[in-house]
Amino acid sequence: MLERAFGHISPYPEGSCFASRAELSRAGLHRPLIAGISGRGQEGADSIVLSGGYEDDQDFGDEILYTGHGGRDLETGQQVGHQTLIRGNLALAFNKLSGLPVRVIRGAVPHSLYSPEIGYRYDGLYRVEDYWRERGRSGFYIWRYRLKKMPGSLQLGPAVMEEQGSALYPPRQLTTVLRLVRDTEQARQIKALYHYRCQMCQVRLEGPAGPYAEAAHIRPLGTPHHGPDSSDNILCLCPNHHVLFDLGGVAIADEFTLIGQEGRLLVDFRHSINKDHLRYHREHYWIDPTED
Repeated sequence: MLERAFGHISPYPEGSCFASRAELSRAGLHRPLIAGISGRGQEGADSIVLSGGYEDDQDFGDEILYTGHGGRDLETGQQVGHQTLIRGNLALAFNKLSGLPVRVIRGAVPHSLYSPEIGYRYDGLYRVEDYWRERGRSGFYIWRYRLKKMPGSLQLGPAVMEEQGSALYPPRQLTTVLRLVRDTEQARQIKALYHYRCQMCQVRLEGPAGPYAEAAHIRPLGTPHHGPDSSDNILCLCPNHHVLFDLGGVAIADEFTLIGQEGRLLVDFRHSINKDHLRYHREHYWIDPTED
């Protein structure tokens, strides 16, 4: 039995170089000899290798737009089918839900500013900030993950057991994950418009200091989604429905009925919601359970 360790592996600091996948595996930094994602289902992914295997990968150094696995022709490497949210793809998505870090190993990739010239290099811990589905360059659905470099210290996350032939147990420590909740003037106006009631469940949370609600952007802000921080892209939601919406557990039809649960979105006549943003969210985040 071998532990799946989430975090740095002693004695290999960030910047450690390796000649082959076999060396990476022996060191415990990335155990699979072929797969780019080391992980299992709802245990999480402990490491990935970025080596230019998928045409939709984008490497910006401290930020990576990583492509999940599956759908490639084994001989040509071309994308010939859709990817699904199973195995390593599901494991990497679980990191987002649980706050687990993932080790990033870069392999030699021609014309990349951030890859080693030869072999492989361990480049530290990243957090999974978001994941979604979109059509890739070849026209097939792929799963994409926005990975962000974790600043500072050599923190380790919890580990889970994985069946292996070795009894090596790497050390563990806890890591802290922060969740950023944006609150702009536009967001405050939308929450005030609905008197801090969730537009999906109509629940109003009251604390000693007053009511609480969260502003949810329908089309996410920032790269690569480029959603606007404007009222037509903002919903007033309770924390539970905010999380469900962001993770694709619920979506909204053009006529404002909820998809994934019973109900209808509460919409004030003064709140104009851009239906293009609703369609974008459905296309990238909502997955019909019957599809897979």
